[in-house]
Amino acid sequence: MTDLERLGEKAKAARFALAALTREQKDRVLLRAAQSLKERSDEILAENEKDLEEGKRNGMPEGMLDRLALSRKRICDMADGLVQIASLPDPVGEVMETFTRPNGLVIRKRRVPIGVIGIIYESRPNVTADAFGLCFKTGNAVILKGGSDAIYSNTAIETVLRETLLSCSVTPDAVALIRDCDRSVTTEFMRMNRYVDLLIPRGGAGLIRAVVENATVPVIETGTGNCHIYVDESADIDMAVRIILNAKTQRVSVCNACESLVIHSRVRQKLLPALQKALREKQVQIRADERVREVIDGCLPATEQDYAAEYLDYIISMKTVDSLEEAIAHINRYNTGHSDAILTGDPKNAEKFLAGVDAACVYVNASTRFTDGFEFGFGAEIGISTQKLHARGPMGLKELTTYKYEILGSGQVRE
Repeated sequence: MTDLERLGEKAKAARFALAALTREQKDRVLLRAAQSLKERSDEILAENEKDLEEGKRNGMPEGMLDRLALSRKRICDMADGLVQIASLPDPVGEVMETFTRPNGLVIRKRRVPIGVIGIIYESRPNVTADAFGLCFKTGNAVILKGGSDAIYSNTAIETVLRETLLSCSVTPDAVALIRDCDRSVTTEFMRMNRYVDLLIPRGGAGLIRAVVENATVPVIETGTGNCHIYVDESADIDMAVRIILNAKTQRVSVCNACESLVIHSRVRQKLLPALQKALREKQVQIRADERVREVIDGCLPATEQDYAAEYLDYIISMKTVDSLEEAIAHINRYNTGHSDAILTGDPKNAEKFLAGVDAACVYVNASTRFTDGFEFGFGAEIGISTQKLHARGPMGLKELTTYKYEILGSGQVRE
């Protein structure tokens, strides 16, 4: 038996102990874990600094370094996520539906844990705490496979979580981090369907594609984010500039940042000069079509690849359209099914956009940066699902459960 198989055996055994915990027991662990993360922030930050130094030596891009970096505020945010998860209702055990058949059988549909969940992720150490909190609250054991670029940070966080579990007399195997960074181990993990019930990749397009193509464990695809904002001809210009600036620059390295801007031709002259000034102050490079370049200078020509790109950088593409229908068609062609927004003063256009755009999250007059489990009130998220089966959008507690049917009889036999 390999080390990875032993990890799987422990997680499989832990799932049954976790499923039996009460809400009070789970919430007590989560609150204590939150406190421990804050109390041991110096220890976690010291280990994170090792990862950052290694990343800089290896030429890691600025956006990826931002994903990797922890701070006292980010550790407090992780802790606050656990506190919020503890405050949420426990979905496990919820009776979703009850009905009685003509023969007297009573059938209940009850929400239950999935079992053992595997997470493969890159760069973002906060995922370690978020994944633990959501999986633990829903009675699932979790096996984590972070990237080699965050191994020190992830190990420090996992150590705090496992020690917290022990101090609460709960199996520490509720969470386990795979510390071997060899690629072959990752591939083996993707095929552990004997032990793992569900696999969730969180990272760039390459990682997600590798998991989808190689895993034998069922996968929920958490997609990349080529998020669009469409500025309708009736949009308020000041509001539009403020929302676009937030969506693009508040944090460029995340999947819900705006990468593509679609502009109605009738609003070009009013919008673009003010928007160019705001984006230049943030040193955002613009790649645009000819009609945008007629209004503002200094833009690079946009290519087909630009319209489809998730930059995760201070770059944005711009496309001019002549109608709402053309905007919707462009977005549906190039988006990744993550988050898209319309900025408009026309309620009918807002409704057409909501109905026409195929994405997990569709916004009216708001930044795409709100696609986030914490912002949706889920406490945290295990990922943003861009597929349509089982879960879509930010995956919170309910998305980490399945259900079973309980059939109550009084002697019935089938004839």
